[in-house]
Amino acid sequence: MKACAFSGHRDLPDAHIPGLRDLLARAIAYAYGEGCRTFYTGGARGFDTLAAEEILRFRLSHPDVSFIVLIPCPGQEDAWDQWAKDHYRFLLSSADEVEYVSPSYFRGCMQKRNKRLVDLSEMLICYVSREQSGSSQTLAMAQKQNLRIYNLYPSLAKAEKKDERSSYEFDPT
Repeated sequence: MKACAFSGHRDLPDAHIPGLRDLLARAIAYAYGEGCRTFYTGGARGFDTLAAEEILRFRLSHPDVSFIVLIPCPGQEDAWDQWAKDHYRFLLSSADEVEYVSPSYFRGCMQKRNKRLVDLSEMLICYVSREQSGSSQTLAMAQKQNLRIYNLYPSLAKAEKKDERSSYEFDPT
């Protein structure tokens, strides 16, 4: 059974969120059509949260889908506001499995989580708009391991430049 991981930035432009939800829904359906039944997120705010929400929505009509959250360490949400903490706990309670990659924080536990995401997957769906980020490092790891990669950012940036926010492209070929 194939698996798909998600990785993306924590800070997302508000203008990208509606299109990103649409692209995520199409990308998840595509991954499912390619045989992916297990979907992994890293449990962070931003892209990971959107991906988790879309996986849960997809799972309503596809009960054979497994949703697994790989968390770098306990307490990653400690500095978040109350709404974000509550939403995070809801997402974790909705997961089929929650795995902590490390029992406590250490410098590099995020990278260890990202490597685990890549190691467990055949496909990466990401939102990477800049270098020098954890998501760009995850993308580089996925490229090195020859995962099938779909970066959703270029389609959003292209539509934004054309001011065509209703025509986001997801072309997996």
